[in-house]
Amino acid sequence: MVSEHVVKLCQATETVSSVLGRDPSAAPGDIVKQLYGHNKINLHSHLDERPPTLSPEQLEVVRQCGRWGPTQPSPLFLQAFGDALNCLDSDPMSGVVSPPLVGSHGTVPLTVIAPLADIIRHVSNLIVRAEREVFFITCSWSPSVAQKLICDALIELSKRAGARGQRVVVKMMYDKAGAKNAVDAHQLVEPKAYTAKTIQLPHPEDIPFVDLEVVSLHRVILGTLHAKFCVVDRKVAALMSNNMEDNDNVEMMTHVEGPIIDSLYDTALITWNKHFNPPLPSSSSPAIQGGLPTSGQEPLYMDRPAPRDPKQIAVDGQAAKLPEHMPGDPHYDADLQGEITRIQSGYSMKPGESRLQAANRQLNLACKNHIGPSGPEIEEGQEMTPYIETMTPAPVPMALVSRPPYGAPIRHNLNVPQNEAWLSCIRNAQRSIFIQTPDLNAEPLIPSLKEALQRGVQLTYYVCFGYNDAGEIIPGQGGTNDQISQTLVKDCTPEERSRLHICYYVGKDQSAPIHQSFKQRSCHIKLLIVDEHVGIQGSGNQDTQSWYHSQEINIMIDSEEICRKWKEGIERNQNTARFGAAAEDGIWRDAEGQPGKGYMGNPNKVEGLFKGVGGMVKKMHDKGGF
Repeated sequence: MVSEHVVKLCQATETVSSVLGRDPSAAPGDIVKQLYGHNKINLHSHLDERPPTLSPEQLEVVRQCGRWGPTQPSPLFLQAFGDALNCLDSDPMSGVVSPPLVGSHGTVPLTVIAPLADIIRHVSNLIVRAEREVFFITCSWSPSVAQKLICDALIELSKRAGARGQRVVVKMMYDKAGAKNAVDAHQLVEPKAYTAKTIQLPHPEDIPFVDLEVVSLHRVILGTLHAKFCVVDRKVAALMSNNMEDNDNVEMMTHVEGPIIDSLYDTALITWNKHFNPPLPSSSSPAIQGGLPTSGQEPLYMDRPAPRDPKQIAVDGQAAKLPEHMPGDPHYDADLQGEITRIQSGYSMKPGESRLQAANRQLNLACKNHIGPSGPEIEEGQEMTPYIETMTPAPVPMALVSRPPYGAPIRHNLNVPQNEAWLSCIRNAQRSIFIQTPDLNAEPLIPSLKEALQRGVQLTYYVCFGYNDAGEIIPGQGGTNDQISQTLVKDCTPEERSRLHICYYVGKDQSAPIHQSFKQRSCHIKLLIVDEHVGIQGSGNQDTQSWYHSQEINIMIDSEEICRKWKEGIERNQNTARFGAAAEDGIWRDAEGQPGKGYMGNPNKVEGLFKGVGGMVKKMHDKGGF
C-alpha cells in the first residue's frame, strides 16, 4: 500500500523543474536538497515484504498519485505504478524524477526498431528542427556513424539558428569515467576534451549560433550513466536503447509527446545536477502548456495525422526513391512523415536487388564484419519497416520507472522504481509475458518468471546469443543467457515447459542466431509487454548491472494498441520467432543438434572465472587496450 507520505509527495505542487522555472540560475542538485532534503534517504533500502495485490480502494489511492489525462489506467498498470511508488518512502529521488511527475500521459507517434544509425537519423532530424533548446543524454560515446550524424546535425542547427537570428542552447551528457569522477561524479567537459579524437563533437567555432555545454557523469565504481534520451524544445522526446558507437545491434526507440515530456525534462535536470551556463530557454515553458513557443509548422501531439499501416509505409518507401540521410551527406526532412518515407526508401529494393538483399545491405551498414543473407526471401508486405507509426486517437497513461546510479560494488540498491515495476508486472500477469533484452540473468527476476509459469502464464523471451558472455560468465554477474535458460528449463514441469518460449535473436536477413562475439548480428532492445497492454521500454537491461548499479530511464505505458504495434514491429523486423527457438534443453541447436558456433557451455564457478577473465582480456586487446 502506498503510504500517506508518498501520496503527499506525488500530489505536491512543486517539482525540480517548476522551481528552476522561477530561478533559472539555480542548480538542480540544490533544488533537490531544498525540496527533498528533509526526507530520509536510504540508498541501501530493502522492501522486506513482497508487495500485496492492491484492493480497488487502494488502487484508487494510487490512481490519485498520477496525472493521467483523458484515459484512465488499468488495474495492472496501477498495481505496477503503486509498487514502484513504494520506493519513494526511502528516497524520493529513487526514480530520478520529481514525485508529482512520475505518473503522466502522452502519445507515441513513432517507434523505431532498427539498427542504431536509423535511430540517430531520427534524433538528428529532431535536433535540426529545434528552435531554442536540445537536451541529449547517452552512455558510451565514440567516433562512429551515429556520432557523425549528431555532429552534422549540430552544425546544421547552428546554420538554421543563425538564419533566424537566434541562438540554440544544447546540453549533452555521456559517461567517460575518469579520476576526477571519484571526487565529483558530474564533470564539466571543456571544448578541448569534447572536440578531441575520442569524442569529436564540433568545436564552438563550427557552431557559432549554438551554446553547447557538455557534462560527463559516472559514479564510481559501477554507477554508469546508462540512460539514453533526448528532449527538444520541451515538446518532443526520444527514449533510446542505444549507445553512440558503431556496432551490429538492432535497437529500439520511442518518440513521445504531450505532458510526459515534463517528466523527462525533469529527469534531465536532475541528471545534470549542476548550474546551467547559459540557462535553459524552456525553464518556464512546461510541456503541459505546449513547451517553448516556436514557429515550427509540423503538427505535434494530438494534431498529428492518423498512422499509416506498415504495408503502406513499405509501398510509399519503394515508390519514393529518396537519397539516404548519411554522415557527410545529410538529407533532413521537414516532418515525421517525410522521415518515415525516406528511411523506408533506404530499405527498399534497388535495381537488381531482392527484398532480402535490401535488408541485408542496411543491417551491414555499421557492422564491421559484413555477412551475406542466409534467410529466406522476404515476401511482399513483410518488408523490414524500421519506422513504425504508433499514434493513438487519445493520449495514454504513462509513467517513468527509472533508477539512479549506484557505484558501490554491492547489491544493496535494489528496490528502485525500475525493478519494482518490472517485478510487479511479472508477478501480476494473468495471460502473457514478453521480454526482449540483450541479457537476462538478474537474480531477483528468475524466481518471478518461474512463478509466472507455475500460474499458467505464457512466458516468451528473446535474448541475444552470447551477448557479453565474457563478462556475464564471471561469478557474481548472473551467468550467460545459455546458463539461465538451462536453469529455467531444468526446473520446469512438462506443462510449464510448454508455456516457456526461449528464443535467441535472429536478424531479419538470417536463418540462425549468430554469437555476439562475431559482431555481425546482435540485438540491444529492452522491452517488456505484459497481458498485451502494459509495456515498459527504455535503457534498462534484465541483467545484474542494470538492476543494481546503472542509471536507467524507462517509460511504462498502458495501451493495447501501442503494445500490439510494438510486438508486431518486433516480429516483422527480425526472424527470432521463426528461427531462434531454443531446444528442449534451453540451448539453441542447429539441424544436426549442435549448439551455435561460439557457445561457451555451462562451466562451474572456477571455470567461469578463468573463461571470463580470458574473454575480457581478449575484448580489451581487440579494442586496442594493450
